[in-house]
Amino acid sequence: MINARIRSFSFSGIEARPVWVEVQISTGLPSFQIVGLPNKTVGEARERVRASFASVGLSLPPKRIVVNLVPADLLKEGSHFDLPIALALLVAMGIIPPEQITEFAALGELSLNSSLHPVAGVLSAAIEAASMTLGLICPHAQGEEALCGGNIPVLAATNLLELVNHFNGAQVLPQPVFSSPETEAHSEKLPDLSDVRGMETGRRALEIAAAGGHSLLFSGPPGAGKSMLAACLPSLLPDLTAQESLEVSRIYSAAGLLQGGRPLRRPPVRDPHHSASQAALTGGGMKAAPGEISLAHHGVLFLDELPEFSRTVLEALRQPLETGRISIARATAHVTYPARFQLVAAMNPCRCGYMGDAEKECRKAPRCAEDYMARLSGPLLDRIDLFVAFNPFTPLDYMVRPAGESSAAVAQRVLAARKRQQVRQDDVKNAEAKPENMSMSADAEATAQKIAARFHFSARGYTRMIRIARTIADLACAENIGPPHIAEAAIYRSRSGS
Repeated sequence: MINARIRSFSFSGIEARPVWVEVQISTGLPSFQIVGLPNKTVGEARERVRASFASVGLSLPPKRIVVNLVPADLLKEGSHFDLPIALALLVAMGIIPPEQITEFAALGELSLNSSLHPVAGVLSAAIEAASMTLGLICPHAQGEEALCGGNIPVLAATNLLELVNHFNGAQVLPQPVFSSPETEAHSEKLPDLSDVRGMETGRRALEIAAAGGHSLLFSGPPGAGKSMLAACLPSLLPDLTAQESLEVSRIYSAAGLLQGGRPLRRPPVRDPHHSASQAALTGGGMKAAPGEISLAHHGVLFLDELPEFSRTVLEALRQPLETGRISIARATAHVTYPARFQLVAAMNPCRCGYMGDAEKECRKAPRCAEDYMARLSGPLLDRIDLFVAFNPFTPLDYMVRPAGESSAAVAQRVLAARKRQQVRQDDVKNAEAKPENMSMSADAEATAQKIAARFHFSARGYTRMIRIARTIADLACAENIGPPHIAEAAIYRSRSGS
């Protein structure tokens, strides 16, 4: 006989799977067992629950207690099962009326003093609870996060006693409310393009990349300004749409990285070190956690010193760059995460960095440049849209060249170009759009075919040139792609040598 039950969730990637937490208290030798394929963290919940009850003046009955997690063949992981186990026990002990929790699902980690700690996956749990027409009980710090999942009742408590008092009518937990919708840009100052002097080709490429969501590779000697210019890209990007914000926030919620429980409103920027492993970049580990490419979903993944990354890490980027998702297959899990990121990379022309400088280049030139570029495979380079090579930048150049436009001025043009894409392609950026849906004049098409034949572009390279030309046309407020747009796009594609 089941004395009490309440809904909770198990997580697979960003998806929440419903789980029943059932409690039975029966006669027999005093014991407390948790069954239903729990891992060690879930098994330890009995000690946290026992201590939490003691902190509020309660004790478990000296009977046989069995907690069953249904379905029993699904692996249960995480400390978020603490709260539903505790609530089901309180119902079974007659402390909370059973009808009070039938319309709620619950998740949260209990401290030894009965306070509730944040857990990963609250946003996905709220979305699943909304689909089941249930409310959600969660830690107080994540009340706003739960609200993002849908129009559902949310009980966000700071400790277990507040929930006991609420369900018994001694107090009322108010529905959480959204805080002020300040964006991350207001709290963090981003690098501005006005600090960049000269580098006109790089600035233009950065604007095109921001407007169309294109991938970008900067190449040049040390100190040429590659990393500085790339760092300005986030200041050009518009805020996330409501749908994009929800998708990105679900990933960060699953990873336990949603700061303050508030959804992300600015495109995320990830810049892993070149020593990062394949699992760190693509995702994985024992829990198949999201990697850097998924955390950069609808945002920017900046890889500095690109050839210094291991070959396996770089080759792992090829599939998500095309499909916008990454599938992680493990013996205990098969998880798919979204990974539609904008790749921005920087590199030196060779290992020493001074290829072409007679005074500084190493004795292995030009062989060192060939060996260094060989670290990057042709298929990977073919998936990068824009290539820009920088010349050495001297202190005199910095002093005599005037400052360029500010990021705010460029961001206005980027936003206008994005709006044209939104109307024409239903929120699909040019970097992902189908070329056959892009209006192009006959002269432009003939120019594109001649350039593709001249530089031996692959079919993918030709497609990406057309997409870049469409973005250039959008920035110029042109209805159709013309020969000048194709010619400028070819300049950035031809630098790859593809």
